[in-house]
Amino acid sequence: MYDLIIIGGGPAGLTAAVYALYKRIETLLISEDLGGKVSYHLKLKGFEGHEIITGADVVEKFKRQLEYLRFAHRIDRIAKVEPVNGNFAVLTQSGERLEARAIVVATGATPQRIDVPGERRLIGRGLSYSAVSHAQLFIEREAVLFGSGARALRAAAELANVARHVHLLLPDRGEMESPLGKKLRASSNLTVYENAELREIRGEQFVESIVFQSQGVAREIAVDGLFIELGLIPNSQLVADLGVTDNQGRIVVDCKCATSHPGLFAAGDVTDVFIEQVLICIGEGAKAVLNAYEYLLTQ
Repeated sequence: MYDLIIIGGGPAGLTAAVYALYKRIETLLISEDLGGKVSYHLKLKGFEGHEIITGADVVEKFKRQLEYLRFAHRIDRIAKVEPVNGNFAVLTQSGERLEARAIVVATGATPQRIDVPGERRLIGRGLSYSAVSHAQLFIEREAVLFGSGARALRAAAELANVARHVHLLLPDRGEMESPLGKKLRASSNLTVYENAELREIRGEQFVESIVFQSQGVAREIAVDGLFIELGLIPNSQLVADLGVTDNQGRIVVDCKCATSHPGLFAAGDVTDVFIEQVLICIGEGAKAVLNAYEYLLTQ
């Protein structure tokens, strides 16, 4: 029986594990890899990485520390978390059953993809799924954004503040009648394409152009990068039966990263907290463990 099992090895999970070890909690981190979103970097043609500051260096230190402490982590995938007599049973896909007094879920979220030619090959090479993370790289560059929901419109507004020009491809009407949508239509450096269907992403080493159809007309435009902003799918299936998720599948947490189920905590992009930033995930991971520690003291 562990005191704490942490599920997920991204920024939130790694931070949680290191802080748990600091507190001398008997801890095990289980994840398919170590690093999570930190392993993903957006590269642009002619862009030098030293131009921005990221949280990757902090997470890399936590990752190396955990790799050194082999007893504290294992590479596996969790199939399910079940409550058992006030504690938890964690079932892995390799067939193990582990028990813990408390759980921190930090499994992140997966961006929705559209699976068009060139998409998978150019991920991270001019193609991003998060403008809140990468818009600042497009100063005086030309960008395309595909999406029409509130998330996509916020991303388009952020891009329009820095980019030379933004091409907004709308698969449907979405939120374009909102105040933000009307403001975007009036932007001098933003072009809106109605009823747009993204057909192909072209480029050798980096995104160079996109092929799409709008209002029945096929087009190709040269750009420096592409954002696909169709939303994130929380990786919360392992706790789906515990009644702790909202209608979008996000794990609902309070200000202490605690769910409505005693002993179950969550941190990072899998929660209903606005994240998508490594440094915020780091803070949420630390907060989740410190509050899990307080919970364990009462058991």
